[in-house]
Amino acid sequence: MASPSSTQHPELYSPGRPFAWPELQSLAADGVLAQFHQHGFTLPEAPASPQLRARAAANAISAAVRQRVVAGRMTAAWIYGCAAEPDKLALLVDAKRRISGLRNTRGCTLHEVRLGPFDVVSMGGLMVSSPLRTAVDIALHVEAPRALPALQGLLARPEKDVRLRLLVLAIEATPRVPHKRAALEKLALLAPALVSRGPVDVEDAVYPPDGAEDVAEVLGIPHLKGEP
Repeated sequence: MASPSSTQHPELYSPGRPFAWPELQSLAADGVLAQFHQHGFTLPEAPASPQLRARAAANAISAAVRQRVVAGRMTAAWIYGCAAEPDKLALLVDAKRRISGLRNTRGCTLHEVRLGPFDVVSMGGLMVSSPLRTAVDIALHVEAPRALPALQGLLARPEKDVRLRLLVLAIEATPRVPHKRAALEKLALLAPALVSRGPVDVEDAVYPPDGAEDVAEVLGIPHLKGEP
């Protein structure tokens, strides 16, 4: 069996790329490779970067499907290094695309949403929800025991540019959507003083899937890509 150290090799090894699953397990047992997620191995000294985790998620999705989906929610949080790897990939499908042809995608959960122009970033050959959109979706759709550590992880990393005040405003500025109250209760556990206990009057409410960053413009907050 060939060793990955004999020639130039990629950072990420998945079943069939180029070794079969038993070979990968054998190489890991010998210390030649290290397993860093369910079906991915790296050289022991290779750091598990967001780009590498995105590549690992991309490898689990067929090329035809990969072009039509966006990794989101806890999958995106894992890619950003703020959560454990989920058992299934959470994939967002823009409402402008047809989701019917993706129903049989294995090992994934599909969520039909509306995505704004600043809600998606590209890394590792995969489209991923932006850190702010990821935080909004986790607050709205993930149960508190899993959501809170992921939100804390996103908020604790300055390079992700997710600010708690903006996240609270993004949730408060949405019209009535399922789980909005529960989302605010989660954020109140992180910063009680920032979360309103009453209704918020926003003249031009933003439908949340139109784009999390659009909230910044409606509320007069500096854009995430602009000045801090």
